[in-house]
Amino acid sequence: MRLGIISALEEEQQGLVEAMQGATRVMHGMRGYTAGSIAGIDAVCVLSRIGKVAAATTATMLVEKFGVSHILFTGVAGAGDAGVQVGDIVVADALLQYDMDASPLFPKFEVPLTGVSHFATDQHLSNLVASAAGTFLALDFEEAIAAGERQDFGLRSPRLHRGLIASGDQFISCAKQVNALGAALPGLLAVEMEGAAVAQVCFELGVPFAVIRTISDNANEGAAHDFMRFVQAVASKYAFHIVMRVCRDLKAAAG
Repeated sequence: MRLGIISALEEEQQGLVEAMQGATRVMHGMRGYTAGSIAGIDAVCVLSRIGKVAAATTATMLVEKFGVSHILFTGVAGAGDAGVQVGDIVVADALLQYDMDASPLFPKFEVPLTGVSHFATDQHLSNLVASAAGTFLALDFEEAIAAGERQDFGLRSPRLHRGLIASGDQFISCAKQVNALGAALPGLLAVEMEGAAVAQVCFELGVPFAVIRTISDNANEGAAHDFMRFVQAVASKYAFHIVMRVCRDLKAAAG
């Protein structure tokens, strides 16, 4: 196994690269790829930057140039359902591009010439990620996140969710928009800007993948408030602890 780990923002991978053993860095296509070992797992970390094209380019390079066999995307997202709160974790079972609409030539949301609108994640890898996330919330959350941050962001009893994540090239910051998406996409849990593009690349290249998102906002008019502070103080710590646990679990499963 060679695990590709993608995040959109530098803060979302804070600590992971520093934790790598034998790290080497290669610049390619305006991105820095850092290869090394995380908890005994051969891994490559990279920042995709924001948006679907950037994410798809990065995922393709990870597979074609750096030879990764599996991909994990970790980062933040806005809530897509009233039952999903700031600080919760969503592990995708499927991803969809909510701004894909080639109708009437193809059904709305379907990616033309694939016959697919919902790209399913790899069940085994997603189960490992969900297990690691659940263990983090149960055992590590209060120690990992400072009391002041928990209070300021209202992080009382974060929960783990699994289901549909939708991606598009727009930062959703309007309750009317997210409500319309929820009505059009039953079961929608989170909205973001990269995951479904990575999912399409992995689908077309036959690469197992998983996507995990920490909910940073409610995708409404207050979405941008303290966004970067949340990423730095909360989401980065979620990602570090969960990815480290995923790698340890992968190593243990491999014997």
